[in-house]
Amino acid sequence: MLDITRKSVTLRTATAQAIVKVSKQATIDAIKSDNVPKGNVFAMSKAAGLLGVKKTADLLPDCHPMPIEGTKIDYQINGLEITVSVLVKTIYKTGVEVEAMHGASIVALNMYDMLKPIDKGIEISTIKLMEKTGGKSSFKTPDTSAVKAGIVVCSDRVSKGVAKDRSGKLIQERLQEYDIVSEIVVIPDEIDHIQQQVKKIATYCNFILLTGGTGLGPRDVTPEALEPLLDKRIAGAEEKIRRYGQDRMPYAMLSRSVVGMMGNCLIIALPGSSKGVKESLDAVLPHIFHIFSIIKGEAHDNG
Repeated sequence: MLDITRKSVTLRTATAQAIVKVSKQATIDAIKSDNVPKGNVFAMSKAAGLLGVKKTADLLPDCHPMPIEGTKIDYQINGLEITVSVLVKTIYKTGVEVEAMHGASIVALNMYDMLKPIDKGIEISTIKLMEKTGGKSSFKTPDTSAVKAGIVVCSDRVSKGVAKDRSGKLIQERLQEYDIVSEIVVIPDEIDHIQQQVKKIATYCNFILLTGGTGLGPRDVTPEALEPLLDKRIAGAEEKIRRYGQDRMPYAMLSRSVVGMMGNCLIIALPGSSKGVKESLDAVLPHIFHIFSIIKGEAHDNG
């Protein structure tokens, strides 16, 4: 089973189709008039389809169990064909396309089972996914070609050569996944040093990531250094980082990660631990890059 712990929860939908073909008009007439011996075909098949959607993970070993938050089953009769449409919704980390197709196939199989006593020529065909939303195809990675990044490691120990930098390099590696070239600067965890370095890097970069100094210790002053520099705080991104971390370990609620804008420069202050950096980046990348499209659009609109 694929590891989806890094994924973020989004609204996911999927619509699947199955087609049931009968061999004679009398079968269609019996369905419409509710004269099929085994009962109401559409109602019972809908119930079977709902169970099919919910039981998908019990039958397919690689499917993740998930909350099914909405299912809609519709029928359309076209001559001797009955088109089954199954819409499934969830708010989760992975999609529901298999659940929708499984539901459609179970609806079709139940119709077959109910109709076979009165029609020996029934066929099931065209079980397929019609549409899905909420995954990567719905939220494409924003263009990062104009992003220039700088990384600031705020650490007394690293700046003195007592400890090695791991978090800054981890950030650099993650940015490389999006073809973003970056440089790493190591400075002491002091307000003046942080402010001076951020102002300097902002003259040639539009994305600055700081790691370290976001805790509650006496030397953790990165938020205090950044707050006077920021024109706008991006509270949603800060909340996402904390919530994502706290879902994985309880102490993340003590993090003081900061996200905001200094002019047109995006600034993110991340924890100092490599695990905290990894989880924080998982929480906001790549969607945080959309801010640069917004800035570009605003600049264009303002002439």
